[in-house]
Amino acid sequence: MLYDKYPFELPPLPYPYEALEPYIDRETMHLHHDKHFKAYIDNLNKALKPYPQLQSLPLIKLLSMPWNLPDEVEIDIMRSAGGTYNHSVYFEKIAPPGEKNIPSGKLLKDINNTFGSFEKFKDIFSQNARSVFGSGYTFLVRTKRGTLKIVNTANQNTPIAIGQPVLAFDVWEHAYYLKYKNVRADYISNLWNIAVFEE
Repeated sequence: MLYDKYPFELPPLPYPYEALEPYIDRETMHLHHDKHFKAYIDNLNKALKPYPQLQSLPLIKLLSMPWNLPDEVEIDIMRSAGGTYNHSVYFEKIAPPGEKNIPSGKLLKDINNTFGSFEKFKDIFSQNARSVFGSGYTFLVRTKRGTLKIVNTANQNTPIAIGQPVLAFDVWEHAYYLKYKNVRADYISNLWNIAVFEE
């Protein structure tokens, strides 16, 4: 579906829009998923439409090889593909409160070894998310060397050159402004109740 190839499709939200309340409200989930996320996918498909030689490439390949993209659409494709990828990860990494919201097994062990404890990791990650200037994301990434690293990206830049995202906090204003207004810190604090820890 999303990670196959052109035309890319909006993956369905696996739970009702209101399922993340009180942490994220129904209207924000609807606008963020069905409007913002879909717009990136639609714009990516539109940018790829005139280029059949690119339509067989999966999303990761498009993002990994910008030098292979035609100059006239490189920026459009990279922005749209980045927005598609980042939103996909974000929506995969949030879910109604439950067992998935606490890391376990190897992931928990690696978090403890890398950051000292899960609570210390949350503090450091939250500090990073609060520090993003303007729009962007904070990711916990499993690097290509197998270690864990916290990575901030601006706008719709992705962390794929570093590794595989384990966790993603979208700190664009559209992800939280209806409920939290300009208080990004409260949104970040509440995301821990719905963050999904799965590799």
